Amino acid sequence: MNVKFEKVDAVNGLITVEMEKADYAANVEKALKDLKKKAQMPGFRPGQVPMGLLKKRFGAECTAEQINKMLGEKLYGYIREEKLNVLGEPLPSEKQGPVDFETMDVLTFVFDVALAPEFDAKLSDKDTIDFYNIAVTDEMVDSQVQGLCSRAGHQEKVEEYQSHDMVKGILAQLDESGSVLEGGVQVEGAVMLPDYFKNDDEKKKFEGAKVNDVLILNPSKAYDGNETELSSLLKVEKEQVKDLTCDFSFQIEDISRYVPAEVNQELFDQVFGEGKITSEEEFRAAIRKNLEEEYKNDSNYKFGLDMRTYLEGRIGELTYPEAMLKRIMKMNNPEKEFTDEEYTQSVKELTWHLIKEQLSDQFELKVEQADVLETAKMIARMQFAQYGMQNVPEDALTNYANSMLQDKRQAEGLVTRTVENKIVEKALATVKLNTKEVSMEEFNAMFK
Repeated sequence: MNVKFEKVDAVNGLITVEMEKADYAANVEKALKDLKKKAQMPGFRPGQVPMGLLKKRFGAECTAEQINKMLGEKLYGYIREEKLNVLGEPLPSEKQGPVDFETMDVLTFVFDVALAPEFDAKLSDKDTIDFYNIAVTDEMVDSQVQGLCSRAGHQEKVEEYQSHDMVKGILAQLDESGSVLEGGVQVEGAVMLPDYFKNDDEKKKFEGAKVNDVLILNPSKAYDGNETELSSLLKVEKEQVKDLTCDFSFQIEDISRYVPAEVNQELFDQVFGEGKITSEEEFRAAIRKNLEEEYKNDSNYKFGLDMRTYLEGRIGELTYPEAMLKRIMKMNNPEKEFTDEEYTQSVKELTWHLIKEQLSDQFELKVEQADVLETAKMIARMQFAQYGMQNVPEDALTNYANSMLQDKRQAEGLVTRTVENKIVEKALATVKLNTKEVSMEEFNAMFK
């Protein structure tokens, strides 16, 4: 079997494979013998069908199957051995002539291949890239402490209403004279948060109200006629809401106030684990450290974006085999019509993919399953931290991370993120950093 490669231009090539009968005859014979062992045809016992009959019935099919199998192995083996940087799949060329394995002694197969453009994306200390270090201020620590106190707080029964309190009581529909309407709407255990009323006059009726007080209010005005909210409060169908624009009496049975947790040992243990933090000073220092670590990840992410922009600019616009790439895109998505904009975006992502491959080779990166799991755990840790859960047990993190990896699309995304994280880590230690300290507001503004 003979294989040769012809470079048509910088990004297009032809691979020609010549195959003689002697190359595939033995394989076809073996395939037919294997078929004979299990073939069943009327008039013959299993395994006893004559070879001549098998060749007549299945010979062409077996030959085509073996030729295709050997052709694929030889084609991709050649690409690997010659280290051809091929984009996508080789496609049958327009230069392909007719093939008839029954009459031809030598079969010739011609494939068009798209070649990756040549460029240099390697990094060194001669490259300078901005790095933004986010300053953690006392105000940021204060805000985090307040958030943790709020999340760890509790509801407390009180006697007199204040803003943000929740009230519970009995709602009763009134008639025009202000008396309870016989057969009207009555709701026991009605719960309201007056701060969310749309009408300020209705909201003011609760100022200074106490348990057992009876107030006169108009739910329709309070909620500005919102059918969903009124239907839920009054326990009626939405269609009935438009007829309930009258006043209601509301007897307050219960007032609840949310009280944030105190900054004490109980909170320290809840956030960081029992006995790990023993003073407010240590508590604030631990929060500052966690914020710095979180913002370091944000800074690394921004560095990765800036590194991509820098390298794309340094490399400049690359020439791609447009016709071949569009054929490959169409082959992979036969039902889809691609616009020029979609092609341009695909090429942009392809360029970044090729840059990452080159950097991975430069840094000799290897991504193991354990690395991907660690990335998943890092994401899980950040998600839990958003809810004030700083002390999630390691086994719980691992289980959560493993569940993320069960989803194929999510797993692929985690592999990509792991590779990019490793590239960023190596690049940070390679290039010259132009470090700038910024506030969180300034940092966030860079993404708008």
